[in-house]
Amino acid sequence: MTVLRSVVLFVLAAVAEIGGAWLIWQGVREHRGVAWIGAGAVALGLYGFVATLQPDAHFGRILAAYGGVFVAGSLLWAMALDGFRPDRWDVVGALVCLVGVGVIMYVPRA
Repeated sequence: MTVLRSVVLFVLAAVAEIGGAWLIWQGVREHRGVAWIGAGAVALGLYGFVATLQPDAHFGRILAAYGGVFVAGSLLWAMALDGFRPDRWDVVGALVCLVGVGVIMYVPRA
């Protein structure tokens, strides 16, 4: 159950961070306005909070593992919302990152 909770929290954190950055991007680069930028800032703050809910108590480990989730999540977000089509090397890189997440977070330790 702890692993499932951790994975769900990583997904929520990715949606908040990637979504927040995307909203700010839309507000600034696509000229959608200050409301988009504000919503992005709120989402980024939510990301910071969600990360603290991880069951592991080590900040460095959580942030390092989350980096892999961020990489894969960013590609998925770009596919879903921006029409980006990753090539095979994007996919391979994302899978390598997710394997890294598994090793960092879920390999049994003494």
